[in-house]
Amino acid sequence: MFGKKIDTTTHSADETRQLGQKIGRLIKQPVIIALIGDLGSGKTAFVQGLANGLDVPVEYYITSPTFTLINEYPGRLPLFHADLYRLQTDQDLEDIGLDELLYDQGVLAVEWADKLADKLSGDYLVLQFEIIIDDYRKIKLIAYGHNGINLIKALETSMKTE
Repeated sequence: MFGKKIDTTTHSADETRQLGQKIGRLIKQPVIIALIGDLGSGKTAFVQGLANGLDVPVEYYITSPTFTLINEYPGRLPLFHADLYRLQTDQDLEDIGLDELLYDQGVLAVEWADKLADKLSGDYLVLQFEIIIDDYRKIKLIAYGHNGINLIKALETSMKTE
């Protein structure tokens, strides 16, 4: 059961990055961000903005860790960026140490998080990306847990003041 949900639409990769940056600036404590969507739907663009909002130094270029599986970046809170696209089994998840990161002291952004199934619990945020047309994306944000709900509420407030 979720506690809070909002929908938004972005009209370009830059707007998707800006959404990530807003959320990154609002994050004050460790959180898991589960990213779900088709190839090219904006998950990595979102994480690039998230990194900016978490003050990851600009010399770190944020790319999808499709082959490295997990990238770590320094920031106000450490950012762990995982890509589960190539993983097939629960054993694969254990082998890369994702279970340990689920309870770490940073921000964990997981692309293809639908492969986590029932492993998420507590406070986390789900972003579901849907390609509408060209660069238009519908993004559904669903918060779970107290901290996730507070993050969505802060985002709503910041979006109203724009």
